[in-house]
Amino acid sequence: MIAVAMSGGVDSSTAAVLLKEQGEEIVGLSMQLWKDNGRCCSLDDLWDARRVAVHLKSPFYVLNLENDFENTVVRPFVRSYLEGETPSPCILCNNYVKFHHLVDKAAGIGADRVATGHYARVRHDDALGRWLLLRGRDRNKDQSYFLFGMTQQQLSKTVFPLGELTKPEVRDIARRVGLPTSDKAESQEICFVQGRSYADFVEQYAAMKPNKAGEIVTETGTVVGTHAGIHRYTVGQRKGLIAAGRPQYVVRIRADLNQIVIGNDPQRSRFTVRVPNWIAIKELSEPMRCDVQIRNRFEPRPATISPSEGEVTVEFDSPQRAITPGQAAVFYRDDMVLGGGWIKI
Repeated sequence: MIAVAMSGGVDSSTAAVLLKEQGEEIVGLSMQLWKDNGRCCSLDDLWDARRVAVHLKSPFYVLNLENDFENTVVRPFVRSYLEGETPSPCILCNNYVKFHHLVDKAAGIGADRVATGHYARVRHDDALGRWLLLRGRDRNKDQSYFLFGMTQQQLSKTVFPLGELTKPEVRDIARRVGLPTSDKAESQEICFVQGRSYADFVEQYAAMKPNKAGEIVTETGTVVGTHAGIHRYTVGQRKGLIAAGRPQYVVRIRADLNQIVIGNDPQRSRFTVRVPNWIAIKELSEPMRCDVQIRNRFEPRPATISPSEGEVTVEFDSPQRAITPGQAAVFYRDDMVLGGGWIKI
């Protein structure tokens, strides 16, 4: 039996359809993650997921994971912004909530595998003796970047039914079988932010005092203005900065001094990645050539990665802009995810 993570969207719904058509016995599992009625994993989404399960004549359960979600996703999200980083909460959710709990809960109801609607692929390489994570065939929808934290144990029990499909093909399948979610719009927001700005959410959640003002300085230390809180800025940002006769960008955020440092468009080649997770290899023991992706909408660039006391040093072949602390760096060889970690500096 396969437990299908059903979010109430067209992707997870179609994943369930495909497995059912392949003759698999499935059970739907939805995760209640956030107490507010957000745009994703909301009560409406849970209801949509239940409607799809009824349509497929499959059992359906809801897992209440609000406490885990708050502790491992929301609080780190807020803390990262207050420390001058730009977090990736969807990756944290995949790493520490979704797959962690899915595999465990699935086993508890007799399911030996789990499935999601992610656009990615998984396969076992007998020669390497490892489970591999691959990009989805649809590069416009590929979500492997968000899954770099998966373990070998999780990959061994995971199925991605949409990995070989494009988004239009998925919608066509959903319409063919009459799914109630076939034309449902996709959420483009972080689920718990609910249409607010990230900064507003951080301030409300952290119950911040109104005055978080600090200095905006040049790279030489000259004070040129004030800001309303470092959590309102990210490295590479241009919007909202003081005009100085030429474009100015955030080049650094100094949380210890409550300062925003501005200057020319920030580009560099070398940075450090912390807490690496390896998928296609057991560990990085010597320098390796690969392509590195440093944010979701970024075409991977060639680089050399090297081990460095439990961390990874990345050296791009050419400078890249806005290498942002708190974001993920994922290492690829063609479509295969070698591993990834968190940008440190």
